Amino acid sequence: MIASIVRVTASVLSGGIVYGVWLAGVLATMRRPTAPLPFALVLTAPIVTAAGFALGALLGDLLTNRSRRRFRPDYLWQLAACAAGALVVYPFGPMLIVFGMFAAGTAVAVVTEVRSRR
Repeated sequence: MIASIVRVTASVLSGGIVYGVWLAGVLATMRRPTAPLPFALVLTAPIVTAAGFALGALLGDLLTNRSRRRFRPDYLWQLAACAAGALVVYPFGPMLIVFGMFAAGTAVAVVTEVRSRR
């Protein structure tokens, strides 16, 4: 049980760190920080965040001496979840997509962990 918690926590932390780096890069390169983010730029956030979640899952496997996971299937599930979460929350504001991505990404990390334990 502790190993599962470590793997899910590593996945969520890695997703958060990668999203933070993405956001810092976007804000640092914007000409006018008060302008709304373009939709095409917002769509890159789920791609980057899903990669962070999947890399965190691999890191969690390394920390707990388990080598069952592969990057591609985890990434595809995380990408679908992060994209869905971002699209659901986008109408409320582009900067709020992080909440949708993290809710969906964390749910997929938990489901993937439970499924892999069987």
